[in-house]
Amino acid sequence: MSTATKNHIGRKISRIRELRGMKQEALAQALGISQQAVSNIENSDTIEEAKLQDVAKALGVTAEAIKNFSEEAAINYFNNFNDSSEGTFNNHCTFNPIDKVVELYERLVQAEKDKVAYLEKLLNK
Repeated sequence: MSTATKNHIGRKISRIRELRGMKQEALAQALGISQQAVSNIENSDTIEEAKLQDVAKALGVTAEAIKNFSEEAAINYFNNFNDSSEGTFNNHCTFNPIDKVVELYERLVQAEKDKVAYLEKLLNK
């Protein structure tokens, strides 16, 4: 990989976005810009610090993480995880999974109740 590629901030943003499973459209929406503007950012060698902070926040990483991102480091990070078949992973839950399912269900029900109340409020106006 050449030095130009290593320092190409746009490619780093693009790769992090891809690794996060995010499409350009989703990043554009999070930033309040067009998909074409995201494409332009990803094709740029440099980016303003304020815009980099916004992009980092939308991607759920720090600006430093974007600046220091390297494909090799990411691959090495994931390759260093141990396979559970080796017996080195502790796969015991420290919480009750059923409680988590119930908690999620209750939050979903509450969200639906909130939606219904909001729609009823709109209809009454």
